[in-house]
Amino acid sequence: MDYFHGDHDAAALDAILHDDVVFQSPIVHTPQRGKPITMMYLGAAGETLGNDSFRYVRIFDCGDKAVLEFETEMNGILVNGIDMIEWDEAGLITDFKVMVRPLKAIETVHASMKAMLESMKAKRA
Repeated sequence: MDYFHGDHDAAALDAILHDDVVFQSPIVHTPQRGKPITMMYLGAAGETLGNDSFRYVRIFDCGDKAVLEFETEMNGILVNGIDMIEWDEAGLITDFKVMVRPLKAIETVHASMKAMLESMKAKRA
């Protein structure tokens, strides 16, 4: 879980994601499958949520599962959320679920993530 204690760089994330990872986002209704789409969503989250106020406030380590509670501020709105993570015997993340609260924070995250993902897609086109 070193990635979650330091800089959130793409190479470090790529190294710890299973090729068939399942990502569940608070802004997308269906699970997203595979490393490329998970990298895209987590990269966008890092760009939108990962400002100077972002911090993990509690970590529940349960062996091959963990829950990491985070807080950050976006546009004057306090965002409180959790990352629920599972990994395999090789230490690769197989399941990554993000939940966010309260409703005002979900709306703020949704708008920011939508804009970031559209920007990322435009750069790739």
